[in-house]
Amino acid sequence: MLLTAHLRDLARSVGFDLVGFARAEPIPPKFLMEWLEAGFAADMDWMRERADERLDVANLLPGAKTVISFVNNYWRDDEQSVDSPIARYARGRDYHSTLRDRMKAFRKALTGRFPGLGSYGSVDSGPLMEKVWAARAGLGYVGKNGCFITEPFGSWVLLATLVIDAEVDEYASGPAADRCGACRRCLMSCPTGALVGNGQVNAGACLSYQTIENREQQVPEAFRLKFDNLIFGCDICQQVCPLNRRPVFAEHPRFAPRAVAELGTLELAGLTEAQYEQLIPGTALARARYDGLRRNAVYALGVARQADSRHLLEKLSGDSSELVRTAAQWALRQLDP
Repeated sequence: MLLTAHLRDLARSVGFDLVGFARAEPIPPKFLMEWLEAGFAADMDWMRERADERLDVANLLPGAKTVISFVNNYWRDDEQSVDSPIARYARGRDYHSTLRDRMKAFRKALTGRFPGLGSYGSVDSGPLMEKVWAARAGLGYVGKNGCFITEPFGSWVLLATLVIDAEVDEYASGPAADRCGACRRCLMSCPTGALVGNGQVNAGACLSYQTIENREQQVPEAFRLKFDNLIFGCDICQQVCPLNRRPVFAEHPRFAPRAVAELGTLELAGLTEAQYEQLIPGTALARARYDGLRRNAVYALGVARQADSRHLLEKLSGDSSELVRTAAQWALRQLDP
């Protein structure tokens, strides 16, 4: 049996802000399966394909006894990126790398002290329901906007999860108290109505999905019309949340905005491949790819009806990428409705 006091000290020493512990018991399938059956996963087929592993971590690590959840605050308010069209979490170094490095250090120290300990870890990429486990570990709860909300940091947090085949001396009793109450600000503020209540999000209608995962085809016009200074991810439901009124500044330099966060939509729409290769690798923006990122920025120019974007849009209307070319032609029509 491992001591949680030791594990908490270790988690803090490698850079995590919060850590909690939950018994590795199966997750009731109702919530996930209803979400999938409603079609809210859009074309993210991997959510269904590995549902058994999502619902029971013993399918990932035989003999699993404990799930350890980690939280990192990432909120920054740097002057040079205050008006960035990029969601806050994506302005600095790719958070996957940051949290993986910290988990790697945690696991190395843990197995050094307990040789033979089995573990399975994930940072937002493996088949783990990270928000469910963070809630079970007592670190917060899933709010009406589908974000994980903590008391010290609000929802400006990133999650990592580690499953081990050993017990600990103390487990959380369950999720933190729900502090959303009767508030519906996030539901009312979502520009596409993607928040369907009960902590569920219709991914296909979410601007984060449309700007990141839908990177190989045109975005439905009803959604692209909402690309108002928004080209990668969306923070609207977090910005309006009263529980985010007192954010905590994330001091670590890995969360500091990179040069790309200083660019506006016009500059991002006009990125050359050389500029892309210089600015984007090592950031979460790489997920959208070169043409997907430019397409998003072009949509934003059309929505803003920026007169000074006409020359660039005319140039991009003949771009070699059909994705960008079609978006630019649409944006030009917005300048002359």
